[in-house]
Parts: sequence; C-alpha cells; structure tokens
Amino acid sequence: MKIATFNVNNVNKRLPNLLAWLRSSKPDIVCLQELKTEQAEFPEAELKKAGYSSAWIGQRSWNGVAILAKRRDVIVTRRRLPGDPKDHQSRYLEAAVEGLVVAAIYAPNGNPQPGPKFDYKLAWLKRLDRHASRLLKAGAPVVLAGDFNVVPTEADIYPTKSWDKDALVQPQARKLYRAMLDHGWSDSLRQIHPKGPPFTFWSYWRNRFERDAGLRIDHILLSPDLAPRLKKAGVDRKVRGRDNASDHAPAWIVLS
Repeated sequence: MKIATFNVNNVNKRLPNLLAWLRSSKPDIVCLQELKTEQAEFPEAELKKAGYSSAWIGQRSWNGVAILAKRRDVIVTRRRLPGDPKDHQSRYLEAAVEGLVVAAIYAPNGNPQPGPKFDYKLAWLKRLDRHASRLLKAGAPVVLAGDFNVVPTEADIYPTKSWDKDALVQPQARKLYRAMLDHGWSDSLRQIHPKGPPFTFWSYWRNRFERDAGLRIDHILLSPDLAPRLKKAGVDRKVRGRDNASDHAPAWIVLS
C-alpha cells in the first residue's frame, strides 16, 4: 500500500498538477493540506473521475485538509483536533481507510515568532501529541501524515543561517516533534533515509528549488505496529519543478 502526503497549496489552482501526479505516482491513500477552498468548492467530482474517493474540510483562503483513497472508502472519524473547542481552523482530519486510521495534518506555521501565532503553534502541537498518544493506546494501526511545519533537525534543512529566527526551526517546536517520536511514533522518511532524509519544501524565493535549498517539514509518522511494514519512502521532487507548482513536493511511503 502506497500512502502519500502533499501540501498542494490551493487544490483548485493546482488541480491539473495534482491529477497528473495521481496518474503517475498511483498512491492508494493521500493526505492533502492547504486546500485554500471553501467546503462546497472542493473538486470532488474531478477526483472521483480520477478514481479517488475523498473527505475534506475546507476553509476560505487558507488551511484545509483532505484524505483521498483509490478504490477504497474514506470513513471520517474526526474533523477537529481535540483539546480546544474555540479552535475552528481546518487543520486536522481523521478517517478509517482499509483497516488503517489515517490523519491528515496541517500544523500551524507559527510565524512571526515570538508572538501569539507561535504560541498557538506550540499549543496545537501539544494537543496533537496528546491525541496521538490516545490513538496509540487504542491499539489500531495509525498513520499521521501531513505538513507539520517543523524542521526536526539541522540535517533536515540546507546549510544556512537565514532561517534561524523562523518558527519552523525553533527548539520548542523541535522538542515537541521529538516527543512524539519518543512516545512511539516512527519518522518513516528518516527510517528509510537515515543520513539525510530528502527535502519536501522549497521556498519560491531566490531560486531555492533550483539550488536545492530545501527543508523537510512534511512527515509521515507510523504507529509501532506499522513501522516494521515500511518498505520504501521518498519524495517526488520533480513535481515541485512543474509549471504552477506548489512549493511542496509529495512525500510517500510503501507498506507491505
């Protein structure tokens, strides 16, 4: 089974690229982030024609997550990350797909930091860790896939000091990501590529994609029972180089 995550950065604007990638990569399950569309404007019909059922939560102008499944049902189990009833941002979607629990995640960016946006990011990541721990205790096989907006280590970013003040690399966020791994989750790209996991994001600025000045912020975490089934993992880097591309490339894994 091939499972992928892709921050599409506006699902309708990038729909031709998304459909082309689905045809070429043929993932079985896909988690999308940054839909940037209202609920009623999600391209369900086009995706269905491509062979994918879908569930999504949209949000005008920003945020939004979706789960796609090829020739499988997507049975939604949760549409919000628990822990803050006042948080209405569309950042978390959870579903049962072919015997798996799959969560599509779009964590807050957190910039500028310090400030309320960074505080929200840290609080959100803490809520994610608490809920993820409950999923582990439930005993079901779980995949957490999405844009975590955390560069886990210095090995996950090109050599630079230009990002030092950015929320993506701050030690508080890295510590919370590390805590999830310490609680039992496996970082699948790191597991397959221990000496420098491939980048998943390149800013549009300063020819960073052409220079391969990238970051790894899109992650696929596996529950302990799934980690031994991991066979392959990678990033479809060429997707980032297409016309009208998202600033992210899809990351994917293959489970036996």
